[in-house]
Amino acid sequence: MQDTLTNLRIKDGVAGPPTGPLTLEDLYKQHRMRLVRLALLLVDEPSTAEDVVQEAFTGLHRNWKGLRDSQAAVGYLRTAVVNGSRSVLRRRKTARDYTPPHVANARSAESLAMLTAEHQAVVKALQQLPPRQREVLVLRYYGDLSEAEIAEATGISKGTVKSTASRALDALQKIMAG
Repeated sequence: MQDTLTNLRIKDGVAGPPTGPLTLEDLYKQHRMRLVRLALLLVDEPSTAEDVVQEAFTGLHRNWKGLRDSQAAVGYLRTAVVNGSRSVLRRRKTARDYTPPHVANARSAESLAMLTAEHQAVVKALQQLPPRQREVLVLRYYGDLSEAEIAEATGISKGTVKSTASRALDALQKIMAG
């Protein structure tokens, strides 16, 4: 067990107690691998663990001049690695839980061609109807007007709009079938 700890310390670059003032380079050499292992246990992905540790060291570098106690830097780094790992896990959870907004089904080229062909057939059939029937159907189904609005627009009664629409649909169906 003691040999394993010694080997880990050697791999971490920790040969003995620090001599002189601790520098960022010393911290990096002594603690980077240990912090990477910590992050790896938290995020379970080597490249992400290395990124988390790198971000922690970058943050320490930015604040190095404001650091009062260089011995507290190890605690800062450990806390930064834990917080960075938590952020990674939160982003992963958010990404997993994300469901994209509903996207309307896009029509295929074939269905658009068929729609165009059907549309052309309906337009041809409408041209064969008497003018009043054609007006009522166009205002109702293409203009999306109510019976009252059609009556007002054409100057006929609401009852006449209903009966004209009914006769026009029957005639349109016969024209389209034949």
